[in-house]
Amino acid sequence: MASMEYQESLLKKKHYHENCPGCIVEEKKALQRGLPIKELVTIWIIVLSTALPISSLFPFLYFMVRDLGIAEREEDIGYYAGYIGSAYMFGRAITSAFWGIVSDRYGRKPIIIIGTITVVVFNTLFGLSVNFWMAITTRFLLGFLNGLLGPIKAYASEIFPAEYEGLALTSITTAWGIGLIIGPAIGGFLAQPADKYPALFSADSLFGRFPYFLPSLIISLFALVVTIVSFKLPETLHNHKEEITSVDDVYKSLESPRQVSEDKLVETEEIQKPTSKWSMLKNWPLMSSILVYCIFSLHDMAYSEIFSLWAVSPRKFGGLSYTTDNVGEVLAISGLGLLVFQFTLYPLAERTLGPIMVSRICGALSIPLLASYPFIATLSGFSLSLALNCASVAKNVLSTSVLTGMCILQNRAVSQDQRGSANGIAMTAMSFFKALGPAGAGTIFSWAQKRQDATFLPGDQMVFFILNAIEAIGVIFTFKPLLVQREETNRRQILK
Repeated sequence: MASMEYQESLLKKKHYHENCPGCIVEEKKALQRGLPIKELVTIWIIVLSTALPISSLFPFLYFMVRDLGIAEREEDIGYYAGYIGSAYMFGRAITSAFWGIVSDRYGRKPIIIIGTITVVVFNTLFGLSVNFWMAITTRFLLGFLNGLLGPIKAYASEIFPAEYEGLALTSITTAWGIGLIIGPAIGGFLAQPADKYPALFSADSLFGRFPYFLPSLIISLFALVVTIVSFKLPETLHNHKEEITSVDDVYKSLESPRQVSEDKLVETEEIQKPTSKWSMLKNWPLMSSILVYCIFSLHDMAYSEIFSLWAVSPRKFGGLSYTTDNVGEVLAISGLGLLVFQFTLYPLAERTLGPIMVSRICGALSIPLLASYPFIATLSGFSLSLALNCASVAKNVLSTSVLTGMCILQNRAVSQDQRGSANGIAMTAMSFFKALGPAGAGTIFSWAQKRQDATFLPGDQMVFFILNAIEAIGVIFTFKPLLVQREETNRRQILK
């Protein structure tokens, strides 16, 4: 006990700086025992608040574009819906790297607060859109001013002890995946409330005149609560130049300095070596994981839009003729299944197989699953509901597992002083790919509905074939030398 107290006092004297917020967090981590539940829940709700509005519009976007009167024919609705769906990601692609660099210089907390405030303001305005251009502009600004996701990943890596870093990043991707599922469920259940719940909302009320305002308002109110909570977050960024090695490393060096592995020594030297932001572009473990992340993100965003458009489109065009309520029910069930899987089975799978192998397997399994969707559309009644719900749960579990693995690799590839910028670069690239997703998906979906009698892959079969082609490319990119972990790079440096 005396030895432990001596080591803690020595650590505080040599490695912690007074009035440094990052050092305060490091000291707290050194003395903490057990899982930091409070921090886990806080990060989870912050990520959820910024993920909910991204795809909450998809179940009602088909009807919103129709009501805005921009499409001349029913088959053209998907084309215009794609542009509204892409506006958010185009905005985020422009500024994500900027917000990451700002978070490395001024801290993670201010960027997190700005991001949640942006959701409150511009998601609310989107629900009040009166024309096509207002819808696009508010969605663009929602993405342009919200740079939260990159810094929150860096924040999670810094606020949790090393043994819980995987769980922290898993919680982020889980919250993100849940948000991308529950968001559309909220949109599906609460859009057009005057038509669905006439006893509660009259046609002359605010929600009757703005039929897509209620889901946006509910999400914005949740983001307002999260904004208030965010003001109590501790900052993790250090305000001094000396690098802080992890507490586990310091204890190891105090107890048995000669037993530190060569891999760890090389990694520590790399972390302490001053590097520029541009050097990250030469960091292949980082850039390769970002590339794979972008490919799968493009696929997932395109899938999110296509699934909702496909489900609500008429049977004569190969759709399911679902209502927004039906889509909301399917996505709510998918969200519950994803939540259970990510907090129970994924951590075990990641520890056993590693993030790359889990991502590779999940990507490969998604291909035959997606190929079954056009055949699911031929079912009806209970068999349709059962098959669609099972397929949706499986697809979202597989997709989120892939993205979780890539997030873990990205944060392991850089040191703390570069995590905000690294995640900002990842968000910029990923947002650009995701911006292409809805626009491309909407255009392809609209084109496919016009070729119902084609000989080769008629109608929606072509849509799901293209989605599978993108997924297959992503799986290929999970193999060496296209994807490399940082640990492997260190070993090669030692051998040289």
